Amino acid sequence: MRYMLTYDLMETMRNTNQWMGATASSIASYPVFSMVPNPAFSMMAAWGEVTERTFQRMIVKPDWGIRTFTCEDGKDHLVDVTTVVERPFGDLVHFRVNGREEQSRKVLLVAPMSGHYATLLRSTVKSLLVNCEVYITDWHNARDIPVSEGKFDVEDYTLYLVDFMKELGPDTHVVAVCQPAPLTLAATAYLAELEPKAQPSTLTLIGGPVDPDATPTDVTDFGRRVTMGQLEETMIQRVGFKYKGVGRMVYPGLLQLSSFMSMNADRHSKAFSDQIQRVMRGEASDHDAHNRFYDEYLAVMDMTAEFYLSTVERVFKNREIARNEFVVAGHKVDIGKITNVAVKSVEGSNDDISAPGQCIAALDLCTGLPDSKKASHVEPGAGHYGIFAGRSWRDNIRPLVIDFMNANARKPQHRAANSNKVA
Repeated sequence: MRYMLTYDLMETMRNTNQWMGATASSIASYPVFSMVPNPAFSMMAAWGEVTERTFQRMIVKPDWGIRTFTCEDGKDHLVDVTTVVERPFGDLVHFRVNGREEQSRKVLLVAPMSGHYATLLRSTVKSLLVNCEVYITDWHNARDIPVSEGKFDVEDYTLYLVDFMKELGPDTHVVAVCQPAPLTLAATAYLAELEPKAQPSTLTLIGGPVDPDATPTDVTDFGRRVTMGQLEETMIQRVGFKYKGVGRMVYPGLLQLSSFMSMNADRHSKAFSDQIQRVMRGEASDHDAHNRFYDEYLAVMDMTAEFYLSTVERVFKNREIARNEFVVAGHKVDIGKITNVAVKSVEGSNDDISAPGQCIAALDLCTGLPDSKKASHVEPGAGHYGIFAGRSWRDNIRPLVIDFMNANARKPQHRAANSNKVA
């Protein structure tokens, strides 16, 4: 019960701050106060507006916001986000462009399950949609999954990826971003050994901790310093009465968000202070740069306790994948069995979450893969976010990844016109 009360206390604090923001904005916006030339009322209204939006966004799953796509015919075609495989803890979804010829390059984006929704990869999806059929793993918020659906740990996650790859077929190009890189590598090896005909054509791993000890960071050092008992005691809570997953043990998204924010507290504090000033001056808008970023950044989701704890213990502490000792459903996965899937690693030289060296370690594990099917790229000056969604991705990394897919495709590929755009 203690864990459930803690969870509800966090939700109460969030709800209270949202209410305080809404109240301050409403009171300070009374028309009568416009007769009083006091900037305090403008400041109060601006503070309330920013505060209400900030705390309200923490429990809202963002929309994909990809509605139309301009094809070679010059017309805007509607984009449907359709579910291909539906599962309790995550779905496989497809961005289908109505009226466009199906693209021969089929891409599966494996989104991270690390506290944010798959919509964090919205810009990545848009950039690939130009000349690819794009699929993505859409993980669900653990607080909304009833306890009756059972557990979900790193082995279950890996088996989900196996099923998704089998569904899409061997002509698929898999791109794993950040956290799922080691588990996607394991899923590919699992298929290579047990169902080789279902292997994807290529596997691109972007900024993932395949070997966390290759280049230690604050993230990996934290995993080393704390014991599993300490993690379970301080990080795990039980979903409260407000949600369908009441009683489920989770690592709360709000707790994860507080950790994210504390890592760069000064920068976030200045960003919100500047936004309040912009609202006061009438320079802010619903979709300005601040709101576009923080609407996504603040939207967090809970992870199941067993997934979080098994990730820390098996991927970071025991380094089971880095040591090629990972076991899935009683089967020891041998990454050396990958012999026919081209593998590429992408890292950012300034990545402070998965530092250079952690992801490229995957290539050394692929002992059965010829050098001709291995590739790596370190993007100069790029941080963690930039290598999959920022300028570095758009200008440099995406073209390299597309060329890698083309060079190792099992089916002929064709390029779509560069003029295609997403609206």
